[in-house]
Amino acid sequence: MLKPVKDEDDISKVAQELLDEIKQPFLLQDQKIFVTTSAGISLFPGDGDDAHSLIINADSALDLAKNEGKDNYQFYTPAMNEHQTKKFAMVNHIRRALEKEEFRVYYQPLVKTDTGDIIGAEALIRWIHPELGFVLPMDFIGLAEEYGLIVPIGEWVLRTACRQNKEWQGMGYAPIKVSVNLSARQFQQADLFDMIERVLQKTGLDPKYLELEITESVFMKDADRAISILQKLQAIGIDVSIDDFGTGYSSLSYLRQFPVKKLKIDRSFIHTLETDPSEAAIVMAIIALAHNLNLDTVAEGVETKEQLEILRSLKCGELQGFLFSKPLPADEFIELLASHKGLCA
Repeated sequence: MLKPVKDEDDISKVAQELLDEIKQPFLLQDQKIFVTTSAGISLFPGDGDDAHSLIINADSALDLAKNEGKDNYQFYTPAMNEHQTKKFAMVNHIRRALEKEEFRVYYQPLVKTDTGDIIGAEALIRWIHPELGFVLPMDFIGLAEEYGLIVPIGEWVLRTACRQNKEWQGMGYAPIKVSVNLSARQFQQADLFDMIERVLQKTGLDPKYLELEITESVFMKDADRAISILQKLQAIGIDVSIDDFGTGYSSLSYLRQFPVKKLKIDRSFIHTLETDPSEAAIVMAIIALAHNLNLDTVAEGVETKEQLEILRSLKCGELQGFLFSKPLPADEFIELLASHKGLCA
């Protein structure tokens, strides 16, 4: 709260000074950390004559600041109310989708680089709304995370993936490992490990056929707690991979301590692999690092044969991307399992 102020220019100056100060790097566990912030601003009395209205309107301005790429501030305008209304409507849609089981789990195969064999799959949530149609994950995952709905959604995805994997084994298919993403909110759950054990017991899936994917930024928020949880998961046979590796701020010293199985190289490095030497150098360094630490590697977002050949030459162990298959509904995925002769041929 600022008072008194002459005009918006005064407020803009203070807001920018705050943003500039917060973005100054600081040290955490010998690593230089960079953070940014966003701010929403509402003015009394023009934007509200009570605290409740001012806070709601400032929150609307904050949403716009985040949507504009973060690291900026925005003043509230009445037009933002429409955005806020749409946001709350989407949150209600998400709640109903969970209750009415509108979500689906799709599976994108993971293939072994040298043989092309399907050795696993990543479980990915999809939403088919009865009126809105196919809703992209980017349009609802962020809201689900913000409002805590990602926790029950994440448990539903985990339970569904484990159940379907167990069913496939019962149908006679060769056992594969299915990986499920854990969000930052899920990883903060006090009963996370108990929930995972409960799902495995209920579905009857052997833990060795489950893999959990967690981004490196989630690990580093509380590295000591992360190590404790990972050790428990490892003890019962669950492998953990670091997802989107290279986009966060992992401390290499902690990377040695994390009981993880593999590094998943972010698709942003793979996209221009054949045209950008600097990206190729980063991928080469990640793979070399993984080999030195006895970790498996997965390249995400592989789309061309040129990328495939480069990754083969770099000895990346596993691949995932549209070159092999888009994410598929469960019934189409098992058809692929039954018919494929090697997807890298």
